[in-house]
Amino acid sequence: MTPYTLTVDAEVRDLRAADHLLHTLAAELALPEGTFGCTHLVRGDRPRVALSLAVPSEPLLSTVQERLAARDHEVAPGTPDAMGRAVIYPGVTALTGTLTIADVLDRSAITRVTVLGTPGRPAPDTPLVTQDHVRPHWHDGELVLTTMPAVGGTLVPFEVPEPTPCCADH
Repeated sequence: MTPYTLTVDAEVRDLRAADHLLHTLAAELALPEGTFGCTHLVRGDRPRVALSLAVPSEPLLSTVQERLAARDHEVAPGTPDAMGRAVIYPGVTALTGTLTIADVLDRSAITRVTVLGTPGRPAPDTPLVTQDHVRPHWHDGELVLTTMPAVGGTLVPFEVPEPTPCCADH
């Protein structure tokens, strides 16, 4: 990630609300292509989801920081951790429908795709059914998308857009 990063602690409690807030902030602040917006789970006395924004230049970072502080958001330099879940990143809008793994890597900032429970990488021509919800994670400086096998030899992102809540049937 770029060194021009900041953390926004808006007291968000769940990922869906954090995703929505990231998209809202990106639109309101007119953040340019090349911006990364990530979520970070914060544990401890006040469990919550913090946001990080990484922008392409230092002057833009200062502007974003000032505008967020003016909205009473708690803002700090850097990221809460190195394991952020990317919601906004270069190429994310091109990851819709069914694409091959090669397409995902060519069209976005994602640098690697893994398949849950397997040691190797999927073949470049393997279809990925994106469900229009692709949330890779930072891992050792790489943006990595974890997938899982699906029907007909396809893959789907591990994180689904509408997860079933735990214990939904009791």
